[in-house]
Amino acid sequence: MVDITHKYTTLRTAVAQAVVKVSKQETIEAINNDTVPKGNVFAMSKAAGLLGVKRTPDILPDCHPLPIEFTGVEYEINDLEISVIFTVKTIYKTGVEVEAMHGASIVALNMYDMLKPIDKGIEIHAIKLLNKKGGKSDFNDKFRKDLSAAVVVCSDTISAGHKEDKAGKAIIAKLESCGVKISEYVIIPDEKVVIQQKAKSYQERGIDMVIYTGGTGLSGRDVTPEALIPILDRRIPGIEEAIRSYGQERTPFSMLSRSVAGTIEDTLVLALPGSTNGAKESMDAIFPGVLHSFRILKGARHD
Repeated sequence: MVDITHKYTTLRTAVAQAVVKVSKQETIEAINNDTVPKGNVFAMSKAAGLLGVKRTPDILPDCHPLPIEFTGVEYEINDLEISVIFTVKTIYKTGVEVEAMHGASIVALNMYDMLKPIDKGIEIHAIKLLNKKGGKSDFNDKFRKDLSAAVVVCSDTISAGHKEDKAGKAIIAKLESCGVKISEYVIIPDEKVVIQQKAKSYQERGIDMVIYTGGTGLSGRDVTPEALIPILDRRIPGIEEAIRSYGQERTPFSMLSRSVAGTIEDTLVLALPGSTNGAKESMDAIFPGVLHSFRILKGARHD
């Protein structure tokens, strides 16, 4: 199965359709009058769909087991066609399009099985996805496409040339995947004055975000939070909470990190862990969603 461990959880919804076409009006009348020999077609087919959608990963090998938190089945009769509208919702890291299509197809197959004794000409048509929401593509239009960033690596060891930077490069890779232009990438020692000067300089140059990696731990030389917090206009606790919550689900040591998020005027400033995994996971936790902040900073309304 596709690796989704780096994704974060959102409300996912998918609506699928299947069309059952009968061959005579008497079949529709039997359904409406509840005179089909095998029982109530709509109720039993709905029950089959509810059972079937939960078994999707048992049938389709690439589908992830996930919590099905809502399933809705509706029927629309138009002449000799019965449309099955199947809705699935979950709060999870991947979508439920296949689950919705599978559920709709199970409902249609059960209808076929129940109706075949009284109608030999039944057909199943148009099993398809009608719409989905909650995935990455739903948020893309909420982000500005002209954003720039500076990446600052805070490390005495790396700045002295004793160690290669990987965390900063992981941050750059994530930014580039989100369409953010890298204006500058620099490595500096763990010095409060230098850290502050960089943030102020980038803000004055109009760079949209400054992302630090390193210096957020508990050692005596970890001073990035102490340097940045006094010069921030506003903290953004939600970003800090999201980073730690995401990380804590992956390692018990994330609670020891002192990540910081805030703004200097309209520039977003982030201080992330210095380990490669810590930086990468922190970026996965908040990007691309954090980019919506730039529309809000410019006065756009929340949806």
